[in-house]
Amino acid sequence: MARKSLLFGTAGTPLSTKERSSAAGIKRIRELRLGCMELEFVRGVRMGEATAQLVFESAQTENVALSVHAPYYINLNSKEQEKIDSSVERIYQSARIGALCGAESIVFHPAFYLKNSSKKVSERVAGLLSDLAARLDDEGINAVLRPETTGKPTQFGNLDELLQLSSELEGVMLCIDFSHLHARSAGAENSYEEFAATLGKVENALGREGLDDMHIHVSGIEYGRKGEKNHLILQDSDLKYVELMQAFFDFNIKGLVICESPNLEGDAVLLRDAFLDLS
Repeated sequence: MARKSLLFGTAGTPLSTKERSSAAGIKRIRELRLGCMELEFVRGVRMGEATAQLVFESAQTENVALSVHAPYYINLNSKEQEKIDSSVERIYQSARIGALCGAESIVFHPAFYLKNSSKKVSERVAGLLSDLAARLDDEGINAVLRPETTGKPTQFGNLDELLQLSSELEGVMLCIDFSHLHARSAGAENSYEEFAATLGKVENALGREGLDDMHIHVSGIEYGRKGEKNHLILQDSDLKYVELMQAFFDFNIKGLVICESPNLEGDAVLLRDAFLDLS
């Protein structure tokens, strides 16, 4: 869904939340004057329908936009059909419970190459996501599937692959993790010119609608020759986040920016303020 502004928030409940619940986290997001929060189902979808209703009510009351990160253990290109079926089911359950919470975007790491070509993996992932998106639509589950740009060259999910999926499939839009792009390239993708080129690719592939409906992850990141190692606090990393915010401002993008830094709300506020300083 296209939004009227760019919202900043955290990957999960802010660390300073006194009560460790999603509903309390949403209230804390509003206290911090942030605008969104990603529900972390990364260890499994363990939220029931009753809790989802409480989360929905909290998000409506506080006017906080929600998204979901599906479980980490997903590989739509597994050699074993059982693991593919389980992966699809994990995304489905994330979407079902997420939609009850009011979350519109379901983020997940799509696949590993496993020595297959990009074309072959793209075709396989596209078929599975097309079927899943149709199932969600048939069941009235209002959720957009968002495969995320991945941080290692062994993982399917570079920018071009996911832009192609997003342009071809109804109900599918990518999540761009700018830290992953930086790590995957072993240190490139870290200048205003490169950030602007990425946003230009989004506009070329998806039109203005793509820039008005963005879902973004940002954090500091440690990386090596094989890509991503782990997340870092922004100011302990080399990510040029001020230049990234300038690119966001210049392209007038809209949507959600989720901070995955170890200093969750501190860095989310840092990003928000850096962006607001440009206006």
